[in-house]
Amino acid sequence: MKKGLLPSKICVVCGRPFNWRKRWARCWAQVRYCSERCRKSAPHREAREQGQGSGPYRHQ
Repeated sequence: MKKGLLPSKICVVCGRPFNWRKRWARCWAQVRYCSERCRKSAPHREAREQGQGSGPYRHQ
């Protein structure tokens, strides 16, 4: 398969495009990050749920 024909996504952390990899064949729908570094630097759900994230409904 040619690299130009592979599906791609945009990383939710850094905003860069990344292509499909064979090791993601079974879980491509769940892949959100381009690398382990971006996955580790992503804001965690627990912090957002406790109100420590920066959202539009924070107290001013």
